[in-house]
Amino acid sequence: MSEQHLIEVKNLCKYFPAGKKRTLKAVDNVSLFIRPGETLGLVGESGCGKTTCGRTILKLYNQTSGQIFFEGKEISHLKGKELLQFKKNAQMIFQDPYSSLDPRMTIAEIIAEGMTVHMHLSDKEKQERVSELLATVGLTEDYANRFAHELSGGQRQRIGIARALAVEPKFIVCDEPISALDVSIQAQIVNLLIKLQHDKNLTYLFISHDLSMVRHISDRVGIMYLGSLVELGTSQQIFGQALHPYTKALISAIPEADPDSEKTRQRVKLEGEVPSPINPPPGCRFRPRCPYATEQCAQEMPALEEVEPGRFVACHFWRDIAKA
Repeated sequence: MSEQHLIEVKNLCKYFPAGKKRTLKAVDNVSLFIRPGETLGLVGESGCGKTTCGRTILKLYNQTSGQIFFEGKEISHLKGKELLQFKKNAQMIFQDPYSSLDPRMTIAEIIAEGMTVHMHLSDKEKQERVSELLATVGLTEDYANRFAHELSGGQRQRIGIARALAVEPKFIVCDEPISALDVSIQAQIVNLLIKLQHDKNLTYLFISHDLSMVRHISDRVGIMYLGSLVELGTSQQIFGQALHPYTKALISAIPEADPDSEKTRQRVKLEGEVPSPINPPPGCRFRPRCPYATEQCAQEMPALEEVEPGRFVACHFWRDIAKA
């Protein structure tokens, strides 16, 4: 375990029962790390397991197997006060700002709820901190006595951010925090997250399927497919030269700002459907949709290997892809 890593995950698995003698492998053998103060973007199609991975790291789900470390200490089996302390240090911004806020509570009560659990503050101190947090996320004190249904989507997400910040965490999982918002509001929320990270030295796991936004906010990027991590590297490495065929296909789908360039560029189109995580194909899970697949891919699951410093890929033919 490196002292440079705030979060480290080793061979993490999270399985769910899916009927008689059937198992859904939502997260399967994922290993990654996040350094203090950086943002790791986690990308993939809907249903690939990225949200389940984030929730499992935060102990919202108990892992099926594997290890989770926070500041060098394994947290997989924490209980009582130790688990409570970890949850103070690790918070989450949820995807849907409409369903993640209690409609019966005022905004002040929502933001102060975590303080009641984790911090010994008087009512006056809570009130002052709520006002401070509202100002931090770009809202006025007037919002404290309102209810969630009185706010717009962007305002609700700002409340979700303020709630996460209320207990002074070190690590925040941002679970698709802009996907439910209007395009005009998305950039505001992302810029707010970047500013807060800089001001408060926060560490993010930024989960999204929007590669353009992930490229903008992330220091490093992990690509998930059907519960497994298939590529991991710096943002420059991933977007500069993808080494996994799935990553290449995702990046080719990013729209170009120039209409002329958009018309002429070549996209990598994937054939077939995503296999079921209940009954994944043998060998490489991407094999049924991969143009490079051979018999070796059907028989042997490629391991996530470090192909250059800080760059990991799970593909038997990544060298051929790099030359293409």
